[in-house]
Amino acid sequence: MALLDDVVASAKKVMVPIHREGRPFIAAFAIVTFILFLIWQPLGWIGLGLTIWCALFFRDPDRVTPVRAGLVVSGADGVVCDVRAAVPPPELGLGFEPLPRVAVFMNVFDVHVNRAPVPGRIRKIAYTPGKFLNADLDKASEDNERNGLVIESQHGPVGVVQIAGLVARRIVCFAREQDAIVTGQRFGLIRFGSRVDHYLPVGAQPLVGVGQRTTAGETVIADLSAAPDARTFRAG
Repeated sequence: MALLDDVVASAKKVMVPIHREGRPFIAAFAIVTFILFLIWQPLGWIGLGLTIWCALFFRDPDRVTPVRAGLVVSGADGVVCDVRAAVPPPELGLGFEPLPRVAVFMNVFDVHVNRAPVPGRIRKIAYTPGKFLNADLDKASEDNERNGLVIESQHGPVGVVQIAGLVARRIVCFAREQDAIVTGQRFGLIRFGSRVDHYLPVGAQPLVGVGQRTTAGETVIADLSAAPDARTFRAG
């Protein structure tokens, strides 16, 4: 009995929770896979592979979030595709001057649950319909379907924008305006490939570089409590 308990405990550590938003999709994939097996077994195996991929897409692992005041963590798993000053989307109400921006691109194999980069109160949520260009392109920030949040933090407003991608067709936001939110808290999800842009207060120095991989709720992308020297990066 003790051995069985150990096996079960080990299995729980390996298994990653699936977000509830993914359950209908996984069920649909599984039903289609069953039908494909009845039609022709090789098709069924292809369907099984896609069902497993769908389950992995909606995985929602726990994260260990640093909580020191002033830290900004990544809101998305993925690869940093852009670090520069950029004018935030007008619907956020953050002004028309460029702000430090860190953009993280999520491919279809990344975790797509998004997390709050800073603690504070959600001052505004703004959804904007748009196109479905490749989210890795800079034009995606302006032209694609997006959903933006402005979090009023101790160190000033921080904008975080969920951007639909080439195959993404649905942005989900769990948060509401005036909600209090803590760093690393889940606030949304984007289905099937996308991007998250972080707009930082004036003077903030991003601590990540293009090509760096980030983990939502864990990777520190800026420190608003100090004025650290800007970092340089090399690939190799």
